[in-house]
Amino acid sequence: MQFTFEVLNNIRPFFKKHIENNSLEDLNKIPEGFNNNIIWNIGHVMVTAQLLAYKLSGLPMNVSDELVNKYRKDSKPEAAVSQAEVDEIEALLVSTLKDLELDYKNGVFKEYNTYTVSTTGNTLTNIDDALQFILLHESMHLGYILALIRAVKN
Repeated sequence: MQFTFEVLNNIRPFFKKHIENNSLEDLNKIPEGFNNNIIWNIGHVMVTAQLLAYKLSGLPMNVSDELVNKYRKDSKPEAAVSQAEVDEIEALLVSTLKDLELDYKNGVFKEYNTYTVSTTGNTLTNIDDALQFILLHESMHLGYILALIRAVKN
């Protein structure tokens, strides 16, 4: 899993960079033809990693229920996100990944509730499966964010 964490540790700064390099208005903008925005995608990948790793392992998550409800699968932006929430998401991008990697290395993930992901139909049966899917999921949303940025800037 070392390589998986190496890649995740390279992807998260990409998200952070796009928070820092876009205005609050651009982060919140939903371009024509899209159903979400840049900040929703970033919050979504962070929350999804928590759900797939911690919740399905029966462990407490490192994010609030409010954030989970706002950014989980099948959610969508309901209102503009404040700068304070953007700052919280940006901080959590780094801290939650550090915690996940440390908890993995310390053997915290002992149990896992099997889960079939809707996007690919694959069934996650343990934390290693979850981490590999988290990597795929974050990569997919990285591409989506690039498309959103092009649409927002045009």
